[in-house]
Amino acid sequence: MPELFKKHWTSFLGALFVICSILYLFKFTLDQGWITNSMKTGAGLLFGVGLGLVGFKLILSSRLLIGEIISGLGGAVLYATFAFSGIYFALWDSITVFIAMLVLTVGLTILSYLFNFRILMNLALLGSLAAPLFLRPEQDQAFSLFLYLLVLNSGYFWLSIRKHWAEFRLLSFVGTWLTYAVYYLHFDPATDVLWSMPVRYASATFFFYVLGFLISSWKANPRFDGMNLYLGFVNAVLFGSWCAVLLDGILEMAYPLAVMGLVYLLLAWTAYGIAGKEATFAVSFMTAGGVLLLLLAFSQMGEGLAIKPLISVYVWGGLAVLLMGAAKRFRMEGLQLVSMVMWAGVTSYWFATTWDVPRAEWFGVYIPFLNGAAFAWMLLAGLGFWYSLSASFTVLKKEGRLFLSCLFAVASHLIVGGLLTLQIGNIFEEYDLSSFWDLNLTLSVIWGVYALLLFLWGASSNQRLFRYFGSAVLVLVSVKVLFSDLSGEDSIYKVLVLLIMAVISFTISYINHRWKSEPAAPSAPAGPEYPEDDPFPPANVENAAVKATAVE
Repeated sequence: MPELFKKHWTSFLGALFVICSILYLFKFTLDQGWITNSMKTGAGLLFGVGLGLVGFKLILSSRLLIGEIISGLGGAVLYATFAFSGIYFALWDSITVFIAMLVLTVGLTILSYLFNFRILMNLALLGSLAAPLFLRPEQDQAFSLFLYLLVLNSGYFWLSIRKHWAEFRLLSFVGTWLTYAVYYLHFDPATDVLWSMPVRYASATFFFYVLGFLISSWKANPRFDGMNLYLGFVNAVLFGSWCAVLLDGILEMAYPLAVMGLVYLLLAWTAYGIAGKEATFAVSFMTAGGVLLLLLAFSQMGEGLAIKPLISVYVWGGLAVLLMGAAKRFRMEGLQLVSMVMWAGVTSYWFATTWDVPRAEWFGVYIPFLNGAAFAWMLLAGLGFWYSLSASFTVLKKEGRLFLSCLFAVASHLIVGGLLTLQIGNIFEEYDLSSFWDLNLTLSVIWGVYALLLFLWGASSNQRLFRYFGSAVLVLVSVKVLFSDLSGEDSIYKVLVLLIMAVISFTISYINHRWKSEPAAPSAPAGPEYPEDDPFPPANVENAAVKATAVE
């Protein structure tokens, strides 16, 4: 491709000037009214066919270069005539334009394929794309215009794939999107509805090039690298930009971005399979692009709605689950890290916003722990426990992996505490329990029981961290009960709460005493019975090792 233009760029430039002069001659004679439109159509057909015949005669005489140039000019004149008759003026109906375009494009494509008429086809392509740009119709003939472009792109893409002539894809891509921009700016079509004609044409153009670049890459380069990859990226940017213009005030950009993200994830999955299940640069690039588009979409979904935080948690939490699953499936620790960071961010966001979010009741009926807000807490807690049990980083030593596991476990227990707090508060609000029981006293009891459960968890798993965590919860609850809950009017309920807290404290003391007084476990075996790189060995093996060092 570069060598071709190094040799013949002046010829292409001169031919482009000729094509533009012919197009402006059409337009000038139209403005002056010198000849009728039918006469112009006839003259264009005769002139185009004549140039084609002369060019082919020169080719047969072994004057290939000049013959291809003249034949290419003839093809450009014919394309301009079709555009004039079917788009500038509706002298021909859409079917006539389609048939004429199809016959000419198929004919030129076959000849170029058989005899390698690359220069001829480049000139014809330049003329075919320049015609609708210069001959701008007075009336909106959009259907004929985009039917014209569909035939052009189909023929030139096929030839580009079969002959590996990459410039056809580039020229047709640039010319088509440029024609779309001229069409929109020239006609200023109505875009006051969701599925307006400009939206349809932009969507058709986007999906055509998505499929075209996919097939082109598949046939030319199974690794999907090169120009097709980058043009696909530009295609997404152009379509997204037009959606922002066309759908302004009609539809949130979240939805087009989500569709584009899913499309590029599907492309990544397809490329992954074609490339022999190898995570090539193109696969990673398309995956990252799809994920980025989905993130942009999800960040905008539900804008202005009261349940926007809830939607964000479901979307981002669900995406974190998918990334963690992909990380385990493909053994990609980078995805695992991204999932963890995403989880930490959405968890912090949920703690900050959850107190004012609607409860997301089912059919207007509040069911404790079985409502939309509760499920959000459960999603985050479950994902945190999943990290604690199965997350692995080979760059960390065993102590570091164990610390990371405990960190996620503690964070997940905090989320469970938030779930209990919010749901108990909702129960009091929904069923008006405050008239005969105190919410603060109830929360103190719930948190005390939770501290007891943490001690039991620590004792059963022989992990000191949960004993410390349970101790901290018990101390905070005790301070709350003694200095906050007991103030105000006396009642029998306060006596009952104090007795319950006493039972909880004695039970924890008993568990703590039994834990400390257990005899030391036998020494751990010299060599572990599980792989060295296993970050979290089976519970019985790990507990034996921990018990050997956990006795105070």
